[in-house]
Amino acid sequence: MARSSLVALAACCVLAGFARDMASAQPTQRVVPPSRAAVQWSYAPIVQKVAPAVVNVYASRTEKLARNPLFDDPFFQQFFGRDFAGQARERVQKSLGSGVIVDPSGLIVTNQHVIEGMTQVKIALSDKREFEADILLRDPRSDLAVLRLKGTTERFPVLPFGDSDNLQVGDLVLALGDPFGVGQTVTQGIVSALARTRIDASDYQFFIQTDASINPGNSGGALVDLEGRLEGINTAIYSRSGGSVGIGFAIPVNMVKVVVESAKSGAKSVRRPWLGAKLQSVTPEIAESLGLARPTGALVASLTEGGPAAEGGIKRGDVILSIDGHPVEDPDGFGFRFATHSLGQSASVMVRRGSADVTLPIKLRTAPETPPREASKIEGANPLSGVTLENLSPAVAEELSLEPSSGVVIADVDEGSTAGRAGFQKGDILVEVNGTKITAPRDAQRALADKARLWKVVISRNGQILATVFQG
Repeated sequence: MARSSLVALAACCVLAGFARDMASAQPTQRVVPPSRAAVQWSYAPIVQKVAPAVVNVYASRTEKLARNPLFDDPFFQQFFGRDFAGQARERVQKSLGSGVIVDPSGLIVTNQHVIEGMTQVKIALSDKREFEADILLRDPRSDLAVLRLKGTTERFPVLPFGDSDNLQVGDLVLALGDPFGVGQTVTQGIVSALARTRIDASDYQFFIQTDASINPGNSGGALVDLEGRLEGINTAIYSRSGGSVGIGFAIPVNMVKVVVESAKSGAKSVRRPWLGAKLQSVTPEIAESLGLARPTGALVASLTEGGPAAEGGIKRGDVILSIDGHPVEDPDGFGFRFATHSLGQSASVMVRRGSADVTLPIKLRTAPETPPREASKIEGANPLSGVTLENLSPAVAEELSLEPSSGVVIADVDEGSTAGRAGFQKGDILVEVNGTKITAPRDAQRALADKARLWKVVISRNGQILATVFQG
């Protein structure tokens, strides 16, 4: 039996049928079809309203393939000439997805995985016109990216933002996107579940689940409600075959708003609040000891001295039950809620301490960059060639989803580099090189500058110390 897997995708648009008769109803009012005739109503008015704001995203990059060293060998050149095999060959990598126009100036949101590693992006509108696009912001942590159409002053149709906190299980939704590259497609379904975690599609595990049919190519498309408002960006499906089986996941629009606002401000990255605490799930035993009716909330396992949590009065052993009135089911749920808050304000966090509930104010500020990053690219004939090293400040640890610590971290690994082939990964903490303790990137540069026949490199990965010897 094929193993189940997550498949990146996307979809769009929400439901339409009852728009005419529900125009005067309250936004939170839900109704079922009043008659058999009502079931036959059409979603066409909603589709016509939202489809112009849904686009296709074509991303690509050109790679030069490595030239065979035999082509430069004098022995071969004397028979075949110096121009043997011509210029280095090139290969074009392509990616296909969907996107949503969220600002009349031509601002588009899509999935980061649609454009990951790509350098050229082309947008096809619903009316078949095509535009080049600039990549304004990439946010791998949320799997979102923001693009802007180039060379136009036209005002484009947009999808207005909804409020994903107002969604309820059972609400009707439409999904729009470009599945399998066949062209814009609309599917209909319901919200199957909310606050889905453990999906592993991004750092922020808090997804809208829908049974609207979405497939590869839908990534970055829109999930919309009955009013034609954007409620989510479809990003993944659960599937045994790679096609839709009725379990799709969308990034809630309340996270999309944060990323789009960052792009509008001119930022190249998203700055988010820092808690300064390690959280873990609540077990049935912990719930029973605290008098909780069921295992819910996020247990504070440790605190960073001087962090917002510690300063706000949170203590180790507290269980976070809600933030600004929103219940917290698990650490992922808290992480999403916390990350969608604006900096410079404060959040009200309720914790269970012993048998009492305590409400505490937490200041919303970013993690400090102390010590400074001091990014350093490693090159040369050594096993770490191709990595970028940075000091592991709280800010860097937050960005890389690492435990607060000190030392030097591998912040990036070039694709196809010596370090990549050797198995080094982004997030590895460099501990030692040939007996030299590494406390700053310059320590690694000095240690790796020496020529050696053998290299002993010690790293920390997921809390485990790994030592490897490489031959020079």
